[in-house]
Amino acid sequence: MTGRLPIDEQLVVLREVLCRNDVLVEVLERGAALGLPEWYVTAGCLFQTVWNVVTGRPPGAGIKDYDLFYFDGDDLSWEAEDRAIRRAREVFAGVAAEVEVRNEARVHLWYGEKFGVPCPPYESTEAAIDSFAATTCCLGVRLEEGGRWRVYAPHGLSDVFNLVLRPNPVLAPRSVYETKAARWRTRWPELTVLAWPDGGSA
Repeated sequence: MTGRLPIDEQLVVLREVLCRNDVLVEVLERGAALGLPEWYVTAGCLFQTVWNVVTGRPPGAGIKDYDLFYFDGDDLSWEAEDRAIRRAREVFAGVAAEVEVRNEARVHLWYGEKFGVPCPPYESTEAAIDSFAATTCCLGVRLEEGGRWRVYAPHGLSDVFNLVLRPNPVLAPRSVYETKAARWRTRWPELTVLAWPDGGSA
């Protein structure tokens, strides 16, 4: 099983698996051309591609959108983020998927109103990825100069390959985790969903 391989071998398999999703590859390539600071394609489009391949589904099946995070702490205005979003709309024109671009330096300005819990300002895109509701979601990939892949996976890759959804109670409320878990399990019933721990953030 891939989830039992050493991490360097898991990284090789991860790239092979993700490259089966043609839309994801195109998003990565165009994302690099966009040139946003500290950018990553992240979350669902990555681990769901793995889930699809592991379970014998088409690589892009059920993927709602493709998230691209970046970090620009020099200008926290909505206008600056909107300029990046509009430029991305041009760069990703013709891609057969919705690509959502967000400046993670601004998340603390709206997160509390949306989710009901305060969010301290992030110091990097990686810090934002660290705060996803499930450790399985904490995954980011980008293309660097020369086509080298940069992979950020603070909790490793074993759970991703093993179809294990593990809570990450550092920021998101329990309800966010349980809602996502229920939705994903209807599409990928092979998932093992671990319970939110007692005493975790609520």
